[in-house]
Amino acid sequence: MFKNEDLSAREAVGAMAGMTRPTRPEEEGDLATQASDPEVARPPMYKVVLHNDDYTPMEFVVEVLQSFFHMDSETAVQVMLTVHTRGKATCGIFTRDIAETKSHQVNQYARECQHPLLSDIEAAD
Repeated sequence: MFKNEDLSAREAVGAMAGMTRPTRPEEEGDLATQASDPEVARPPMYKVVLHNDDYTPMEFVVEVLQSFFHMDSETAVQVMLTVHTRGKATCGIFTRDIAETKSHQVNQYARECQHPLLSDIEAAD
């Protein structure tokens, strides 16, 4: 009935029949085609915690804090003293994967150096 070139006539017949179709819904504010930004939640955070023991030298703990947590010497000494006096201290707060990796690296390095230093992770508040 209609040729491909005769689109305006087809639209006119559709309009008479009560049927309308927007030509560009993205420009006319059609809700079905409006893009929305996805909601991204922040990942849960975890603390890497060092535990005190009676055998690991304080210098080794400072070395670990500087090597694995990139602390300057003053901060590393303060954290080491907190571990020594309170029994444990937080070395850093990270996402779960990073916290687990750092804790594993510290534990492995301590074993290689024959020290019983222990670290683990705890959920951050």
